[in-house]
Amino acid sequence: MMLVDDARKRRKQIFAEWAVFIALNSISFLLLVSSSKTFIINFKDRGLSFFFGIRSGIHEISSFVSQTILSIQELNELQSEYEELVERVSRYEQLEQGAAEIRQENQRLREQLGFAESLTVKHIAAEIVGKDPNNLFSAFAINKGKKDGVAVNMPVIAFQRGMQGLVGKIIVAGDLESLVMPLYDSNFFISSRFSETRYEGIIGGQGADAPLLMRFVPKSARAEISSGDVILSSGIGGVYPPGITIGRVAQILYREYEISMDIEINTIIDFSRLEYVFVIDPL
Repeated sequence: MMLVDDARKRRKQIFAEWAVFIALNSISFLLLVSSSKTFIINFKDRGLSFFFGIRSGIHEISSFVSQTILSIQELNELQSEYEELVERVSRYEQLEQGAAEIRQENQRLREQLGFAESLTVKHIAAEIVGKDPNNLFSAFAINKGKKDGVAVNMPVIAFQRGMQGLVGKIIVAGDLESLVMPLYDSNFFISSRFSETRYEGIIGGQGADAPLLMRFVPKSARAEISSGDVILSSGIGGVYPPGITIGRVAQILYREYEISMDIEINTIIDFSRLEYVFVIDPL
C-alpha cells in the first residue's frame, strides 16, 4: 500500500515540474514574440551597416585605383605634350636665330655695298674662304682670281665699323682664288705717314698677336705725336695708293741714343672678324 502511495506522489511531483517548465517556456515564448520585431530590425540594421561598410570600402579602393591610373595616363600625356612643346620652342628658337643671322648678314652686305659704291677706284669685291687655324701661315684665301681681274701685288682693303682700312696685298693669284698677305705679316712693309702732322715712316708687321711697328720716325716729331693718332699709307713706292687708313698710335718707343724713334700701331681692321674685302686696281 505504501508503494502505491509513493508512486502517486512521484507522479504528482513530475506533473508539477512539467507544469512549471511549460509555464516558464510559455512566458519565455511570449516575451520573445513581443520583442522579435525589434530584434529582427536591429539584426537587419546591423547587417545592412556591415554590408554598406564593405561596399563603401570597395568603392573607395576602386576609385583610388581608377584615379591613380587616370593620373598616370594624364602624366604621360603631359610629358608627351611637354616634350613636343620643348621641341617646338627649340625649332622656333633656331628659326629666330637663323632669321637674326640673316638680318645681320643683310646689314653687313648693305654696308659693304654702300662702301663699294663710294669707291672711286676700280675694285673687286671678294669673300674670305680660307684661313690657317694654327697661324703657321698668315696668308688667307679669297674667292676671286685672275678671271675676275685679280693680280699679284694689288692692295686689299676692307670696310669695318664705318671706316676703310688696309688689309694687305695679293701675293698669289689663281684662276678662281687668290692668297692675301695681311699687313701684320713679318714680311709686309709699307711706306706710311701721320694723317695730321704728316711725319713719315716705314710700317712692318710683327705677327698676328703683335702690333705693327712704324720705324724711322724723326725724333723731332715726339712732341707732336700722341696716342690715337691715325696713320695712313703715303703712296710712296707705287704699290699702295695714298690715304688708306692703316691704324692708330698705340705706344711711342723713344730712346735717347737712337737718331729716330719707333711707334707701335694697332690696326684699324679687326682681322678676327674679317669676312669681306676689296681688291683695288690702282691703275
